[in-house]
Amino acid sequence: MFSSWTSSSSKAFAAVASFLSRRDYSTPAATTGMAKKTPVYFFSHGGPTVQYNTEHPVYPVLQEIGREITQKVKPKAVVVFSGHWQATPNSIRVNQAEHTDLIYDFYGFPDHYYKAKYPNRGSPQLASHVLDLLSQAGIKAEGVSRGLDHGVWAGFHVAFHPEENPLNVPLVQVSLYHSEDPDAHYRLGKAVAPLREEGVVIIGAGMSVHNLRELVFDGEPMPYSVSFDNALKEAAEAPPSERQKKMAEICRRPDAKQAHPWMDHLMPIHVAAGAAGDDAGKQTWTMQEGSFGWAQYRFGEVPSSQL
Repeated sequence: MFSSWTSSSSKAFAAVASFLSRRDYSTPAATTGMAKKTPVYFFSHGGPTVQYNTEHPVYPVLQEIGREITQKVKPKAVVVFSGHWQATPNSIRVNQAEHTDLIYDFYGFPDHYYKAKYPNRGSPQLASHVLDLLSQAGIKAEGVSRGLDHGVWAGFHVAFHPEENPLNVPLVQVSLYHSEDPDAHYRLGKAVAPLREEGVVIIGAGMSVHNLRELVFDGEPMPYSVSFDNALKEAAEAPPSERQKKMAEICRRPDAKQAHPWMDHLMPIHVAAGAAGDDAGKQTWTMQEGSFGWAQYRFGEVPSSQL
């Protein structure tokens, strides 16, 4: 599936070829029309119900974003950070498995939810490269073998439906820190930003507002859902030179702990914003619903020649 170049007659050639093969996350679709630098995305992914709730307004939105990625960006691979995987306060973990089962990290749902499938494949080569980038940035990290949590596969099942819009490229999940430090997560995004110049799309998967304590899905949005979602938009769309500061400030807002009693679902957008570098952020869609916010973001642009 992944090429490995060797040469018995030239150690130098073998070394160079090995370096190149580590970055060959290729599929045929990924070899044409590649932008110089891929956009970065933040998905408000929803719960495991999102894959079945085709009438929810976010469903066609995620589908549209997925088509943008597969048909216009055409990545060679995807690296994803989910709010459902935190390592330690001071270290990161990278999934090195090539074949990953699904993790059903939710409770009290009908039986068929625990039989859901999402075809995917990892890339030990890409995972190793991510570990190298983290090491170069002074970030402690280790490779592990792990399944894919629903923070990834539930939303991806909509955006990259296995039959309607398959991803068909390697997917590597990277953990968050087990902390609520926005600057640490911003730096984590900066560390993996070079992947964008190699045709890799970086996605943060969380929620713009996520309060399970109150668990209100329907009806009017809670006041904090509106106020925090709006504040997040202002911070994420700030000039890149000001963005890190403004995004850290939203974590200290009076409504922050109402919008995110635990900030695990907010930290992925800090990773995404960090990976964006000097590229502008844009909220492409949002909806406030009960105690949840469904904002979707893109950092950087899809070149006009691909639109």
